[in-house]
Amino acid sequence: MDHFNLGTYRRPISTHSTETQHWFDIGLNWCYGFNHEEGIKCFEKALETDPDCPMVHWGIAYATGPFYNLTWKEHGEAEANSATRRCFEHVQLAHANTAEASDVERRLIEALSCRFQKPHRVSPQEFEQWDDAYAAAMRLVYQSFPNDHDVMALLVEALMMRTVRRLWSLKTGEPAPNSDVVEALEVCERSIRLADEAGITQHPAIVHLHIHLLEMSVMPERGMRSADVLGEMCPDAGHMNHMPGHIYVLCGEYEKAKLASEKAVRANDLYLAYAGETTYYLLGCCHDLHLMMFTCMFLGQYRPALWAADKVRSLVTRDVVSLADRPKLTQTVEGYHAMKSHVQVRFGRWQDIIDEPMTEEPELYVLTAAMQHYAKGVAHATLRHFAEAERERERFHQHLAGIPPERRFLSNPTRASLGVGAALLDGELAYHQGRHEEAYAHLRQAVEFDDNLSYTEPWAWMHPPRHALAALLLDQGHAQEAEQVYRDDLGLSGTVQRCAQHPDNVWSLHGLVECLKLRGDTQELPALKAKLARALAKADVPISSSCLCRTSTEPAYSCCH
Repeated sequence: MDHFNLGTYRRPISTHSTETQHWFDIGLNWCYGFNHEEGIKCFEKALETDPDCPMVHWGIAYATGPFYNLTWKEHGEAEANSATRRCFEHVQLAHANTAEASDVERRLIEALSCRFQKPHRVSPQEFEQWDDAYAAAMRLVYQSFPNDHDVMALLVEALMMRTVRRLWSLKTGEPAPNSDVVEALEVCERSIRLADEAGITQHPAIVHLHIHLLEMSVMPERGMRSADVLGEMCPDAGHMNHMPGHIYVLCGEYEKAKLASEKAVRANDLYLAYAGETTYYLLGCCHDLHLMMFTCMFLGQYRPALWAADKVRSLVTRDVVSLADRPKLTQTVEGYHAMKSHVQVRFGRWQDIIDEPMTEEPELYVLTAAMQHYAKGVAHATLRHFAEAERERERFHQHLAGIPPERRFLSNPTRASLGVGAALLDGELAYHQGRHEEAYAHLRQAVEFDDNLSYTEPWAWMHPPRHALAALLLDQGHAQEAEQVYRDDLGLSGTVQRCAQHPDNVWSLHGLVECLKLRGDTQELPALKAKLARALAKADVPISSSCLCRTSTEPAYSCCH
């Protein structure tokens, strides 16, 4: 616990024990980096030297409760009962020991009691009321202590928790209904400004949450400085090393996102080697590898993408996937286990896909089995093994029909994510069988389904359907529509939501340059060719098209000339 470098942030609390203070600081920093279970261990260690310290009891209650990656409604029944009981008990213990607490500590404890009002789980509606009550109470604490950076961070988090991943409307760019995102952003950026004016280090939770506030907005670049700062702040906190990657990917800084991911994975490996047992933080470790796959796919780097996919599979053992009492953990990490299929399709590893054995437990590995059928269908269609492709398509739909509607992967129902795959598979099969117009209709539908998924980072469907649509349009000479699709994907047209744009990715740059060459453009082409050359230099595989389902042996031009 004590040998990790989580940065320099400290918060003095009311205790006579330097040992208690030491463990409180470490626990708080783990929590700010979303490793709450480790935070609780540190707070429990703090109680050994000051069992009545109110802020340590506050810490245990705070760390046991919901956070941005695990809301109340995502808890299993037993999980929610255990958490609410522990939160309630420790808030009461904190209350009972406030005689020597400071004014701000008393107020923080009072506010947290609004979040944990009963020692057992309640209805989803009542849990929402608790979240609302806590946010309202934290507003009052902030009014009384406007220059306390922890109060600012806790208020920002409380406001975000009211509408998790529904902070902004993706289509309009305006705040989502009922969202307090504008208020949260004002508080967050005020903290950043005050730290700058005082010449002090930025608060780790503030810059972390700043990224979450901006990632689904139309202005992710506004979080670039926070990303740069956070990446150097907490060397052994994997999630904090990873978080800058959210902004970097959205802004087309794929190499920076890869470096952030590598740093996160190194820190996570250190932590997992120490932790020994399965913790909820395993989900974060897999998420960091998920982002690494995603950014390496946009870089055209097959080897590190495959490495990340295989590493996820080594972490997500059957023992973890079969845990019955932690649904968010098990369903999400199983979803990460399935992502290898995206890597294989992205890089056209058709024979590898066909040769890979199917999972032996499709009822347990729900998304993995679906993705394998999808990938095998695309592989067979591309290789013109049409009978096998039809069979895989049938198996895909049989499996899909058996997935419960409530099953989720990240922010989306699993069926919604797989709906993109269903349309893509239909399109690939129709295209390679020569039914081109039918294929384009399916692929346009895949684009529409993909654009209408709920926000998550990385995106729930990792291989942009626009890449397949435009490649196959171009294959039949429909260069005008293909060019528009590439512009949309690169964010050059401004016609699709910000988080569905992939600036400067090598695949769409390749396609757009091809389109411009075909129509003899001279204005945009020189700059785009230079940009493409830089992107191709980073790829570790030849890139002949925006999607390797396009099997034309010769591209329309040599990309290097």
